[in-house]
Amino acid sequence: MEIRIGILNAPRELSFESDQPASEVSGAISGAISSGNPVLELTDNRGGQYLVPVASIAYVQLGAEETRRVGFVA
Repeated sequence: MEIRIGILNAPRELSFESDQPASEVSGAISGAISSGNPVLELTDNRGGQYLVPVASIAYVQLGAEETRRVGFVA
């Protein structure tokens, strides 16, 4: 699943792929915002860790979970 996070006063967005389900990522984002945590921690599918200041988040876009097709599509 692709995750895109817009950061206030930054010209580019943070974009990465994650193996976590959308509900888990959404819960982590909502939990960080509602609990007052200063930093949101997310992990990509290669094990990289992203720390985003919660006060600087402009928007979060969660892509659809996509399964890869095997073979040819006619």
